[in-house]
Amino acid sequence: MPIAVDIDVMLARRKMSVGELADRVGITPANLAVLKNGRAKAVRFTTLAALCEVLQCQPGDLLRWEADEDAAGA
Repeated sequence: MPIAVDIDVMLARRKMSVGELADRVGITPANLAVLKNGRAKAVRFTTLAALCEVLQCQPGDLLRWEADEDAAGA
């Protein structure tokens, strides 16, 4: 997938658990796991804003674009 999710990086920097982040953002740990593992098809801006507020970061700290390996060789 060309969008990589770096929530784990920010969690480590903030020394915060997935459960604590989920509680503070107001989503279930299962939904947070789907997002942080890159399996989500979409993310609401309200959820992204809440993640950024709790983690004290910018959206670009959580999401980044990576070229597809197939497209890079074409």
